[in-house]
Amino acid sequence: MTPISRRAAAVQPFLAMDVMAAAAAKARAGDDVVRMEVGQPSAPAPRAVIAAAQAALATGRVPYTEALGLPALRERIARDYAERHGVPVSPERVVITTGSSAGFVLAFMSLFDAGARVAVPQPGYPAYRSILASLDLVPAPMVLRAEDRFAPTAALLRETHAREPVAGALVMSPANPSGTVITETALRDLCTAAHALGLPLISDEIYHGLSYGVPTVTALRFDPDAVVINSFSKYHCMTGWRVGWMIVPEALVRPIERLAQNLYISAPYLSQIGALAAFDATDELDAVGDGYARNRAILLDALPGLGLGRVHPADGAFYLYADVSDLTNDAPTFCRRMLDEALVAATPGLDFDPELGHHHVRFSFAGSEAECREAVARLRTWLR
Repeated sequence: MTPISRRAAAVQPFLAMDVMAAAAAKARAGDDVVRMEVGQPSAPAPRAVIAAAQAALATGRVPYTEALGLPALRERIARDYAERHGVPVSPERVVITTGSSAGFVLAFMSLFDAGARVAVPQPGYPAYRSILASLDLVPAPMVLRAEDRFAPTAALLRETHAREPVAGALVMSPANPSGTVITETALRDLCTAAHALGLPLISDEIYHGLSYGVPTVTALRFDPDAVVINSFSKYHCMTGWRVGWMIVPEALVRPIERLAQNLYISAPYLSQIGALAAFDATDELDAVGDGYARNRAILLDALPGLGLGRVHPADGAFYLYADVSDLTNDAPTFCRRMLDEALVAATPGLDFDPELGHHHVRFSFAGSEAECREAVARLRTWLR
């Protein structure tokens, strides 16, 4: 019998990826599936990104880079924080990662010892819990509340820590699955509370650049020692390029460098070259974001009439997290039927909230406007 480690057994399935596989199988069989299950932009990477990677590939040499990333890319990211956020960041504190996923692994491994409890939002991105579990760390849920707009607050962090002490906290804004943006005041208070409790704060800012009439603020504005994780996957439409970044305190740079050297050597060279060019594609990318805004408006207008009207605040990202309790309390079965019968793929809320997610569904509106309208039409026929 092949042994299975306790760590591997502790990791739950990533349901969005399971739905993605099922939808892909239907597509291969010839079905026309509307894909709303994963947070993947349907727009291609910007033209400048593709051109830069092609030019680099034409040289015939695709080498390793330094474990911390290409110096030019680290410098450009640091400059962006000064220009966009008014926050000075030394390039030496920028770490280029293999997507944000590697950033979480590096952050958790460099900050916490086995057995440590780490506060994470619930509902929240499921990989937080799974990565923590795989590293022998314990996710401590901060259960988000409607009265707080489903955003983590300083009071909630203090309550979570008082219930059973945590070693650190992770927050996300804009959030997955809810789209909630933490307000500037609330983020400042969170940073202040974490500092007072002596807790490192990890801020997942992967959806920065994608918000609808509300500002997104980096935690670095209020806590220069916050660990910020971001990626080129979402706003920059570079999911499969697998390139992201971290901003870390000086004390963590060398420990993270050692971990990166041994875990994956470096982020892909071609992806880093493309990422550097992405900063010159703002107009193209903002046009993609305008499309998300139109899709959001279509869904917010249509879903209430379909029994799917109670959604979390969709301030940013490209998701609607819909309460489907008027229709079902079994979201996984509901999503399977929706895929099989309506050919619309969406993710059951249990991915994001193992306690209350059975009556929620997350719809991604990162696709085209035509796909969004088609999904509404199919759901209207299916649910009538």
